[in-house]
Amino acid sequence: MSDQQSVAHHILPTSVTMAGVCITVISIIKLTERSYSFTTSIDDFLAVDSLAFLFSAFLSYLLLRSQRRIAWEHTADILFLVGMAIMVISAFPLVYAMGYI
Repeated sequence: MSDQQSVAHHILPTSVTMAGVCITVISIIKLTERSYSFTTSIDDFLAVDSLAFLFSAFLSYLLLRSQRRIAWEHTADILFLVGMAIMVISAFPLVYAMGYI
């Protein structure tokens, strides 16, 4: 197993899991917005974030199946890191909006 394949083996399941986490948090935000009558744009950021994770997972899958591994690996890594950054940045206003700070 080469280094590219081992990275893809980690990115693929983690990206899919993180996309599911984003969708779950969007659902919780929507339920909370209805209960407490406030609105945020955090769910929009998390929707874009879930797409970044989904494309990262797709590229990781291509990495496992393709002969041109380097280009796919770099793009999957970048998308995964962007997705993680968006998730962390979205967490701060979410916590503030929910009234935990």
